[in-house]
Amino acid sequence: MKSDLFSNENMVQPAYAPGMSVQNAKSIKYAVNGEMLARQGAMIAYRGNLQFERKGQGMGGMLKRAVTGEGLPLMAVRGQGEAWFAHEAQNCFIVDIEPGDVFTVNGRNVLCFDASLSYEIKTVKGAGMTGGGLFNSVFTGQGRLGLVCDGNPLVIPVSPQLPVFVDTDAVVGWTAHLNTSLHRSQSFGSMMRGGSGEAVQLKLEGEGFVVVRPSELTPQKAQQH
Repeated sequence: MKSDLFSNENMVQPAYAPGMSVQNAKSIKYAVNGEMLARQGAMIAYRGNLQFERKGQGMGGMLKRAVTGEGLPLMAVRGQGEAWFAHEAQNCFIVDIEPGDVFTVNGRNVLCFDASLSYEIKTVKGAGMTGGGLFNSVFTGQGRLGLVCDGNPLVIPVSPQLPVFVDTDAVVGWTAHLNTSLHRSQSFGSMMRGGSGEAVQLKLEGEGFVVVRPSELTPQKAQQH
């Protein structure tokens, strides 16, 4: 049988070391030797001796789901083998987190991560009770974090002189040492007249980076997540 389908570009190769790697633009491969964590339902294929077990979110995760309808539903993957993860054909990226790093990321953008990483679901300071960023997952420790994004993300530097304002539905995450607050870009009178649809943004100040996806969250996708 001959086809471009069977080209080396599409053919998976055996893993030579445990851990996470980008298989292609839309999927991540994880060579498991022990335990790792992934988004529930994100596994698209595996081989070897692996077990998949739903992992509880704790009280913080339950609160997040009750308030926003979102969450970080996880499963533990244990054993020895290879697993591939993807979500809705979104683009995949890997972030290396070093000791002392703090990376805040929206739960809907988390695909998989090393069990050596610690994570907490926290409220976003200054976000009040509105916006898609009320709760986010904060990752610390040392390890690799696999992310998905609807399109290629924008990474925007933030400095004390140049704060950045982002749509709460478009923000993927941001680095440590950034302060957050809600910013209203429309007057009350403008909102009463219908406004521009961009009434409130998340303001980030300090020194670091913010990651933004090139699309807003539609009502249909909000229900799916």
